[in-house]
Amino acid sequence: MKARDLHNIPDVQASPDSRKLAIDQVGIKAIRHPVRIMERSGGVQHTIAMFNMYVGLPHHFKGTHMSRFVEILEAHEREITVETFQLMLREMVEKLEAEEGRIDMAFPYFIEKRAPISGVKSLMDYEVSFTGEIRKGRQGFTMKVLVPVTSLCPCSKEISERGAHNQRSHVTVTARTNDFVWIEELVDLVEKQASSELYGLLKRPDEKHVTERAYDNPKFVEDLVRDVAAVLNLDERVDAYVVESENFESIHNHSAYALIEKDKRAR
Repeated sequence: MKARDLHNIPDVQASPDSRKLAIDQVGIKAIRHPVRIMERSGGVQHTIAMFNMYVGLPHHFKGTHMSRFVEILEAHEREITVETFQLMLREMVEKLEAEEGRIDMAFPYFIEKRAPISGVKSLMDYEVSFTGEIRKGRQGFTMKVLVPVTSLCPCSKEISERGAHNQRSHVTVTARTNDFVWIEELVDLVEKQASSELYGLLKRPDEKHVTERAYDNPKFVEDLVRDVAAVLNLDERVDAYVVESENFESIHNHSAYALIEKDKRAR
């Protein structure tokens, strides 16, 4: 192709479509990209995120420009915060000439923790996702954090002469926020409501401590979601939430599960 012809390449995506069918979401899905996440401590954490990026396509356009989604990701090599994530969402909608759009970003996040007695340091990993959406002229942001904890059964403790069964539980908080909330804040909130929090590394004195702490602080799956929800109800930065807990039962071949969902702005 001659050099002068490069400026005359047809834009097929922008050509008209006669079917009169708008598309709710079109874009790219499951693209991995390195990101840097701001930490509450002031540091920066390097991790890998999985992105889904979509826009709404009006009925009169044949297609969207897929390459622009990747260009937007490449332009955001800077640290990701709630603010920059939402800025990226607005840029995507503007560059794709859309009215609505959505970005999902899921990544592992690591927090350094000290064992309660020995003080030995280790990393705990948490599954985190950000979702930003522009819809009907309004922009919203949701953060989801999965926190593994220990739960000890109150019934087992009450009826047993020797010990009580406990299990690892996954407590998931999905919060729609109106102001800045650190990932660490949601993790702290959940861990404080559990029978005991988890650690990457424990020495024998630590193991004794967390075992006895769980025994002194029994929680049903219902207790876990209620206690977390009660704290979220007091946080004015949270407009709506879903709290879930799945307890991987140690004496059954099934999980126990509970969920509370609330829109605090609904009347």
